[in-house]
Amino acid sequence: MPYAITVVPVMPLRAEPAHRSEMISQVLWGENVEILLTGSDGWVKVRCQCDNYEGWATFNHLEIIEGDLFHAPYTHYTAGWINTVELNGKAMHVPYGCLVKPVTMWGKIPVQFEETLKSVGNGGKVDENELLDRAFLFLNTAYLWGGKSVFGADCSGFTQTVFKTLGITLLRDAYQQATQGETVDFLQEVHTGDLAFFDNADGRITHVGILINDHEIIHASGKVRVDSIDNQGIINVDTGLRTHSLRIIKRYF
Repeated sequence: MPYAITVVPVMPLRAEPAHRSEMISQVLWGENVEILLTGSDGWVKVRCQCDNYEGWATFNHLEIIEGDLFHAPYTHYTAGWINTVELNGKAMHVPYGCLVKPVTMWGKIPVQFEETLKSVGNGGKVDENELLDRAFLFLNTAYLWGGKSVFGADCSGFTQTVFKTLGITLLRDAYQQATQGETVDFLQEVHTGDLAFFDNADGRITHVGILINDHEIIHASGKVRVDSIDNQGIINVDTGLRTHSLRIIKRYF
């Protein structure tokens, strides 16, 4: 199957090959995909390298690459809220958290990194303050179903993007992320950076956020915000209303 790299700041990933179809996720600049199927009108079905998520994208958002680049590890990420890069001789502004393999040719396109990149973490020991610094870059970012950038993010896109810069690979959706990590039995035992998951009336996990401590959580709900949490769930600090029911807490480092 052909390999490709994303050459736009944020590439929508859709459920069906149509612009009107639901955006189920996004692929950020520099991330690699496998092309699984070629459809009509320039649509291709792809599988994301980072999390194996599948969806439909438009081919003009991609550039074909060789297997050597596809199989190379992601070593750096864009660390600014907005980052200037040069693609095919023209400036482009890309968001925080784009994983990149900083070679100077992506297929037939020359690339220059004008901003300083930071090294991806090794997935081992994580500095909790550094994790929070990265999470708070998203503060007040609007909630966007399928989004995973500072331009707009859903709850699991937010957690996934923060964690991937630390070298920790999370799956895409909240219920999938809840299958990873180790269970923390009590809220009072949490560490900064543990993830809390919340379910709906049917018992399905539908929400996730990053625990700051045993009584505060940062999560994407309407916007990325900080709210209170107790053993029952999240309490909106602005309204005093309970918004999410706590199901499980997981630890990843």
